[in-house]
Amino acid sequence: MKLYIINGPNLNMLGVREPDKYGSESYDALVKKISEHLTALGVDAVFYQSNHEGDLVDKIQEAYFEKADGIVINPGAYTHTSIALLDALLSVKIPTVEVHISKVEEREDFRQISYVRLAAAKTITGRGFQGYIDACDFLIGGKK
Repeated sequence: MKLYIINGPNLNMLGVREPDKYGSESYDALVKKISEHLTALGVDAVFYQSNHEGDLVDKIQEAYFEKADGIVINPGAYTHTSIALLDALLSVKIPTVEVHISKVEEREDFRQISYVRLAAAKTITGRGFQGYIDACDFLIGGKK
């Protein structure tokens, strides 16, 4: 089994960016936590982070050609603006879980729109880094 863990803009700044909302741990700590969890389960993972929308679309398409079994995506601010990410996810038809570290539903009005959610089997918000683990487990559970 292979999962793609895709992160959008500013997630490389975890630990620096608004720690009251996103915590004090780094992006590297996030990758390590997920990697250790998936390795213990015998699941391969491809990790990717970009601040550029087109690069994220390219990675979603790569997941299709590399025969990924699932995508965990935190599109960051592109959640609320990117029809391109939605179209890419709809095109590849790979089971996808949308993840947000913070509780976006309790934040600004503009954060209430999620285009990506229209292609997601599940959305997990407000669970910090654990949300990624929950998303992976959801996708793995669907393959058992």
